[in-house]
Amino acid sequence: MLAPSHIQRLIERARQFSALAFEAASKADELAAIDPNLWSEFHRSGLAMAAFPEALDGAGLCESSHQADLCTVLRLLGAGDLSIARLFEGHVNAISLVTRYGTKTQLRSLAAAVARGALSAVWGADDAAGLKIRGEAYPSVLEGRKILASGAGLVTRPLVTAEGSSGQLMCLLKLAAEHPADLSQWQAQGMRSTATGTVELTGVVITAEEMIGDAGDFMRQPFFSGGAWRFCAAQLGAVECLVDLFRGHLVARGRAQDPYQLQRVARCAASARTARFWVEEAARRFSAQEEDDDATVAFANLTRTVVERSALDVMEIVQRGVGLSSFIRPNPIERIARDLATYLRQPVPDRAMSDAARAVLDSPLPIGEFC
Repeated sequence: MLAPSHIQRLIERARQFSALAFEAASKADELAAIDPNLWSEFHRSGLAMAAFPEALDGAGLCESSHQADLCTVLRLLGAGDLSIARLFEGHVNAISLVTRYGTKTQLRSLAAAVARGALSAVWGADDAAGLKIRGEAYPSVLEGRKILASGAGLVTRPLVTAEGSSGQLMCLLKLAAEHPADLSQWQAQGMRSTATGTVELTGVVITAEEMIGDAGDFMRQPFFSGGAWRFCAAQLGAVECLVDLFRGHLVARGRAQDPYQLQRVARCAASARTARFWVEEAARRFSAQEEDDDATVAFANLTRTVVERSALDVMEIVQRGVGLSSFIRPNPIERIARDLATYLRQPVPDRAMSDAARAVLDSPLPIGEFC
């Protein structure tokens, strides 16, 4: 295990990179593309390798003992640029899945590719036809495409879900840097620079070495839903950034003693801190790998509802407190609010809320013990 000082240095590099991402975020939003130089800084910072085990030159952020550190890194990146935080979270998710379900050889191969500059992601969204594996033996061929694929055109080692004869399977692909991606439909209000698009995969040959785990592993609980705390941590970072920007705005304009603004600041601080308590506890429960998988999933789903409510409250309060300028570019409050509002809509927050409610209703425990 890495010494605490090494983890602290990684966190400090994440803090420095977040500051760079924040400065570049307005331009990235305008162009709907992240500056390639920033991706170079991302790799130089060690963040690209951080989720891998120490034995593979990583920092072990996927390991149970470092989930609190991963939470900190995601918060920092979310405060810098939610689009980058989203791509980092997908990269970490892919590494986590390969670590959990893949072989040592597959993990080493992915680590070597990332060390050379590759980026990974999890592409699970399908159109009506879905992505399919044609053939009963390997090598086989893919038929179909992935939609809403974040990092399309950037990611060369995506982990994709595909339907095979035995059910849903995971494939860790090796795409050429020039593999085509269609970003034309990504006209979202926020998260513009995530390079989210459609990737045609028909004809891509897959071998046995690219198949990760067994059928059904991708949606295995508590990991599938319980891991939602990670994107909640990124969203929390953006919420905290909004509160910091609001505070700075009031102090700079001499409005910090206005009684109405004091009330707004108190409400924002309480909302942000409440969300942080839930996110950090969700990360702790996920890392503890407790026997009750259903409780872990339910708590993660409840965490999503708390973070969503906190984020919506903070956005409204900050916009009221700052006024018209919070809706005018290039004010970072305007961009962060757009990004956060967009990110909160995915994936299926209503289902997470209803699943959490059913778990509460089905539990024999008093609510104080359930949560």
